[in-house]
Amino acid sequence: MDDSLICGLIGTGIGRSLTPAMHEREGAAHGLRYVYRIVDLDAVAATVNDLARLVDTAADLGFRGLNITHPCKQIVIEHLDELSDDAASLGAVNTILFDGGRKIGHNTDWSGFGRSFQLGLAGVSIDHAVLLGAGGAGAAVAYALAKAGAGQVTVVDADEVRARSLLSSMQSVFVGTTFVSAVPSDLPRVLSDADGIVHATPVGMAAHPGIAFDPALLRADHWVAEVVYRPAETELLVAAAARGCRTLAGTGMAVHQAADAFQIFTGRPADADRMSAHMRELISLEEASALAGVSS
Repeated sequence: MDDSLICGLIGTGIGRSLTPAMHEREGAAHGLRYVYRIVDLDAVAATVNDLARLVDTAADLGFRGLNITHPCKQIVIEHLDELSDDAASLGAVNTILFDGGRKIGHNTDWSGFGRSFQLGLAGVSIDHAVLLGAGGAGAAVAYALAKAGAGQVTVVDADEVRARSLLSSMQSVFVGTTFVSAVPSDLPRVLSDADGIVHATPVGMAAHPGIAFDPALLRADHWVAEVVYRPAETELLVAAAARGCRTLAGTGMAVHQAADAFQIFTGRPADADRMSAHMRELISLEEASALAGVSS
């Protein structure tokens, strides 16, 4: 393929995304002239109703592909020509490849979490995993856990309808994994016989500080995985580590989903370790800048 390409990201509230920097740095390491643009729906006064036009415009302008984030991952499907098997099963797309005049949807959220989990929590039991949060990130996590051979995944969400919808869709794909729904008040009971928990709600993000559940429910033999990656060390991870739990930061999922998307766009395997080091550098600079702003 040509060593020059342009890709982008469509979503809302993405002006401070680290994705462009990660993609462009990795592209440079491969000797590519790689440009990665952001299309923030809020910034351009657009809505999801403009999604088809934006995707088509990117294709017409010669983009190689697009990443898709909230709130477009499901809506974009109707505007694509083809889906990978995983994207079809998940009903969500976070990566679009423009190839031969066709718009092909992929999902690297699940593979990103799966690879991060495999590397960062190697050897842990997933006979019974708890998933807190049944949104888009939660669906990707549920899919990854089932792919990894989880015996049971208990999906906990305040929206019982959403939780049951997720477990129904997952159960139809993975007959070897049992999916059960629960509400947050069930967590004491659910965690009592679980191996670990994945947190997949917005709580803990810089804009939504806090912890989504009482860390006193955790035992030292629990593992705790996070989807939030900014900050890299959330309040939940700090509390879990203090209780002796093995922990997994959300940065791994963010890096590996980006690495998988990079390979889809370029046809070249990304160096996830290099991308991870770059992300840590970017987050450190961001945190240092924020501290400097507070102290001044």
